[in-house]
Amino acid sequence: MNTYEENPRKYKLIATVTFGLEAIVKRELLALGFEDLEVRDRKISFTGTARDIARCNTWLRTAERVYLEVASFKATSFEELFRKTKAIPWQDYLPADAEFPVQGDSYRSKLFSISDSQAIVKKAVVESLKEHYGVEWFPETGARYKLEVRLIDDIATITMDTSGAGLHKRGYRDRAGDAPLKETLASAMVQLSYWKPPRTLYDPFCGSGTICVEAAMWAKNIAPGLDRDFDSMFWPFVGDSIYREVRKEAFQAIKSDVKLHILGSDIDKRSILRARDNAANIGLSEDIQFFMKDMRDVDLHNDFGVVITNPPYGERIGEIKAVEQLYRDFGEKMLPLDTWSVYVLTSYGSFEKLYKKNADRKRKLYNGRLKVDYYQFYGPKPGSRD
Repeated sequence: MNTYEENPRKYKLIATVTFGLEAIVKRELLALGFEDLEVRDRKISFTGTARDIARCNTWLRTAERVYLEVASFKATSFEELFRKTKAIPWQDYLPADAEFPVQGDSYRSKLFSISDSQAIVKKAVVESLKEHYGVEWFPETGARYKLEVRLIDDIATITMDTSGAGLHKRGYRDRAGDAPLKETLASAMVQLSYWKPPRTLYDPFCGSGTICVEAAMWAKNIAPGLDRDFDSMFWPFVGDSIYREVRKEAFQAIKSDVKLHILGSDIDKRSILRARDNAANIGLSEDIQFFMKDMRDVDLHNDFGVVITNPPYGERIGEIKAVEQLYRDFGEKMLPLDTWSVYVLTSYGSFEKLYKKNADRKRKLYNGRLKVDYYQFYGPKPGSRD
């Protein structure tokens, strides 16, 4: 079954989220037309068809992955976990040549051994498929179906990862810097700001250019999943034909006529070369200007621009005194530009003190496993001083 019309079945889907970005992902799902969203820490549950799996993987900018929930049940013994897993109609999901690795997690559950739970689920799936396909051995040479068994408070939830590689893997970033900002977080930073064209957007510490590229993609409505594969593209009940339809629609939705004024600078030549390559890979070379220059020497006009940036912090450049001086200089640079809005992501706890201004709002977020704060300094709306 390779088309939406042939498989109208509704599935329970889960978009996993970096802690702190649940509201942004919820907003994206609502924009895609989904309703009855169940929001919890680090995940949002909803229902959708096979075509919706393709739409979510193609369009979600700030989610981590999209999972299909196969079953959820109580399991307080390995016998119960095996029996209930085996009872699932696995032939509806897995063909005879499927590759199906099993991952696991356990929290506050009697079945606390993750490796044993993984092994039990794997064995149960094999026994179920043996009975259906009438074979004793599975070569696992076909498409990949990554299974996960998660035990929380004695409830086992078994899911399939429809994405494969994380959704932050857009495909344009061939060359990343030493401390790359995840694309999903960069997009969230843009969406949490008040920037939109034709206002100037400037990243004075652009590194490999991720914030600038994500901003341009968002402004031009370029779907982040256009240039990569997903595991579910190769599943019979989803399939490549659905993805081709979704991608065709996504290409047609690109706003090519949007004019952008996006700037990115850095003192490192290699970073600027990476940034230019990354922009070129996604077809945005004409929309973003990357240049090598110290932010202290960049001429900025007081014209309601927006800074969105992830500056160096101790872990990245090592010299904490240099970081502190950089933040002081950054404040001296930006504070006189009182029509600008400034958004800064850093793990450095005393940023406001060095910047010499308290943020209008501060969000706790995570870049990978690193806890960071997103400082938001609001300037006036364009035209408010006319």
